[in-house]
Parts: sequence; structure tokens; C-alpha cells
Amino acid sequence: MTLPSTISLCELCTMALITGYWGLDGMIILMTLMITAYLYMTRKFKYWKKRGILQITPTPFFGNFKECLFLKKAPAYFLKDIYEETKEPYVGFYVLDKPFLLIRDREIVKNVLVKDFNYFSDRYISADPNDRIGYANLFFIRNPTWKAIRTKLTPFFTSGKMKKMFDLMLVCVKNLDEHLDSLKLEGNGKTIEVRDLTARFATDIIGSTAYGLDVNSFKDPDAEFRKYGKMIFQYDVIRGIEMLAIFFLPTIVRLARIKMFGKQPTDFLRKVFWETLTQRMKSGIKRNDLIDILIELKNSNSDQDLKDFSFDGDDLLAQAASFFSAGFETSSTTTAFALYELAVQPEIQNTLRKELLEAFEKSNGKITYDMAWSLPYLDMVVSETLRMYPPLGYLNRVANQTYKMPEYNLVIEKGTPVYISMLGLHYDPEYFPNPNKFDPERFNEENKRNRPPCVYFPFGEGPHACIGNRFGLLQAKLTLLMVLSKYEVTPCEKTSIPVEIDPKGAMTVPLNGVIYLNFRKINNAI
Repeated sequence: MTLPSTISLCELCTMALITGYWGLDGMIILMTLMITAYLYMTRKFKYWKKRGILQITPTPFFGNFKECLFLKKAPAYFLKDIYEETKEPYVGFYVLDKPFLLIRDREIVKNVLVKDFNYFSDRYISADPNDRIGYANLFFIRNPTWKAIRTKLTPFFTSGKMKKMFDLMLVCVKNLDEHLDSLKLEGNGKTIEVRDLTARFATDIIGSTAYGLDVNSFKDPDAEFRKYGKMIFQYDVIRGIEMLAIFFLPTIVRLARIKMFGKQPTDFLRKVFWETLTQRMKSGIKRNDLIDILIELKNSNSDQDLKDFSFDGDDLLAQAASFFSAGFETSSTTTAFALYELAVQPEIQNTLRKELLEAFEKSNGKITYDMAWSLPYLDMVVSETLRMYPPLGYLNRVANQTYKMPEYNLVIEKGTPVYISMLGLHYDPEYFPNPNKFDPERFNEENKRNRPPCVYFPFGEGPHACIGNRFGLLQAKLTLLMVLSKYEVTPCEKTSIPVEIDPKGAMTVPLNGVIYLNFRKINNAI
């Protein structure tokens, strides 16, 4: 059609593009866009089916991840549900439009985490490369840089190093003891928010052993170190979505420039770290803490920078920051859950207290390093707590090359995210009968010997297992040693039974971050 040369602008605007009617044209364009988006977002939804692998039926635009994206279910429990839906050795699922694989079979789990680690040497989770404190820390950085850094940090977590730090930790135990004593918990006792109590203790331990600071957040609950530490682990809607992206949607992390620790905590940690490190380098004082290790790394590796890592600047700070995040959640939340379970099962609490008091009698009332590691029932209680409430309820890897297991008719293509439901295995009745019951006897020597490998790993398994697991365990044990030797913990009116898990949390944390218990001082205390 040839437009008349004298057509007016007004007449041109009234002409539709397709049908002659703007309204109908708009509907056609909208429908076309919707169909295009639908086809694009569902184009991979037969990925696993085409490969003969059972898959969970996905929903357009969300895959199988809708409840998590709307913060109605924590990712760990989403993966646990998938684990429990089938008996197949592996099952496919989708996050938005991307195919993921969940491994159920413990032999394949062993291959992925240990035996064939070279195929799965990187975690799938990712931080923004511009956020060096997130990207360069040990939890996120990729191989081979990861291996080089882990090798250099490992000496910090040896038994010898922890023994040297033990006196620093005992100062924090003393602060906890004095705080509880100041609350006057005789008689009927008082209600205490347990997670705040254990978080303050963890903050003091990490402040002292990692940053060289005397925080004492029991005397100063508004201390900056405590304030910004709380901000890192507060899960509002925005932070909940950011953490989902970090653990499942790395492309969004890079596009949205999401910071692992948030802007304000990042700025604070940077300031504190460099002030402490600079002062320590000038004075030459040594405290046998993480700062000493990082100074040594900075001085001995200044001319040996790796391809994507430098032993200076935010890359060095990243190691102290990761120590904070890992140590805080592992110890404080584990201890809070342990106290909760002991409160609702007083017979287990009494058995543990009997062991603790006998140990104190032998040590003349003193907590010693060897004592913390030599109490079998205490170890059983902590182990059972970690079975039911692992800090992170799943593990993730990504295939860095195509991996084949002919005996299982399984091919995992390069770039495929592989997830393992720690909660699924920990709650599998085949390995842990009556799994919802808190039963420390699961971890007596006989039961441990009879249990198959790769079904219990609260700190991960293989080369990527948590480097600071013994440090986290020691923190938790010190808290229980101090508290239960002097106080009885029982449920109160504000105690939620059973405890509810926060669906917004990437980690396993109680709903709203709180657990209330009654603390009462006992007469036969040390």
C-alpha cells in the first residue's frame, strides 16, 4: 500500500500495525511475547527425560524452584523432599530453566565428593568477581587457586595451633560464665533467647582468634563486631533472595552485583581487619591467631601471586571474612539446637551432665583442651545435633568435564550442577532408623562402625570438607561444657515444639532466628 503524500500525523497514528485495530494488535503482540517467553523458558524441560533419567515435573518459568523463590521453603528442605520422593539413585530437577541433578545413591555420592574429585573440584555456588571478599574466599574460589590457598591455611587448624589458641577461647568462656552468673538464675530461673546467647559467644571467639579483638559482646551487646556480624546473617526478603542467587543462580549474582556479606558489613570487616593487621605488623606482637597466619602468608607470598588471587588487599581479607561466616553459623546455631533438644529430653541432658561433672571433678573444676575432646557422650550429642540440623543442609558441585558412570548408565555433562541432600541422607531411615528422634546413641562406637560411609557428613566430605570443622566443634563443646555443668535448661512458654526452620535462610536456622529456653542454676554445679 502506498501512503498518500498528504497523510497527516494524526491519521498515521490511527493506523494499526497488523489488523487495523490497535487493541487487537496489542493483544496479538502480547500473546506472541508470552508464547515466546514460554517456549524459551521451557526449552530444556525434557533434558533429563531425553537421557532416560527420572525428573521432577517442572513448572514453566520456575522449574521446580517456585516455593524457594517465594521464600516459602528453605532450599535444604526442598532438596530433602526431592530425595524422599523417589528411590532412584539420581533424579533431575530444574531451577528456572536450568537442569540440575540430585544424587541419592551413596556410592555415587562418594565418587562425586571423593573418588572422582578431579571431575567435580569446584562448587557450583558463585560470588561476583568484583566482590573480592566473597569471590576470593576459600568457600567460593575455584580450583587450582582453591587448592593452593587451602594448603596454606590448613596449618591454622591443626591440633597444635588450636591448643595455642585455647587460652584465648577460655577468656571467652569466662565472659559467658560471668554473664550467666549476673542474670541471677537461681530458684526457678529465667527465660533466655538461646541463639542470641550462643551467637554472642561465637562472636567473641571469632573476634579474638581471627581478628585479635577483645569484643566481649556480653558486656557490650551493641559492640560493632556483634552489630555487623548480626547483619551478615539477618535474612529479610531481599537478603533471602540474594542468598538463593548465590547458591543456585550464579548468573544473577554477577548481573546484580550481589555482595556475599552486604555493603555495610563488608566495609566494617575491611576497616577492622586492616587496622589490626597493620598494627600487628608494626608491633611484631604474636597472639597465635588467624592474623598471624595471614601476615605470614602476606610476607612469604608477596611475589608468588596466583593467576586470579593476590596475598594482599581484599583477597587476603576474604580469608578472615570466610572464617567469620563459617565459624559463626557452625558453632552458634549448632549449640542452640543442641540446647533445645537437651531441654525437651531431660534424660539425655542428665546423662550428659553426669559425664561433664565427672570430668570436671578429675580436672579440679577446670576446662582443658584434652577434656573437650575426650568426652564420648558430649561428642555423641553434638554429632546427633549436626545430623538433625547441619548448618548447610546440602552440598553442591559442578562438573568441570563430562563425567561417565557406565555401571549406572549415567552421563553428567560439563557445566551441570550436581547437588547432594545432606538432610535427605541424614534423615533416611535406612541409615538412621526413626530419624526424627534425637538419639545420641546413633553415634556410639558400635553404631558408627556399622554405618556405611558417605551417609553422614555435616561438614562435607572429601577434599572440599570444611577446613575449620574441628574449630567449630570445639566452640560448640566449650559452650555446652560451661552451660550444662552449672545450669539446667528446660522448655518455657515461648519454646516452639517442634522447632521451626526459617524458610528464608540459606543456612539451617530457627524461624525468626530465635529459640527460647528456661535456664536455672543447679545446686551440684562445679
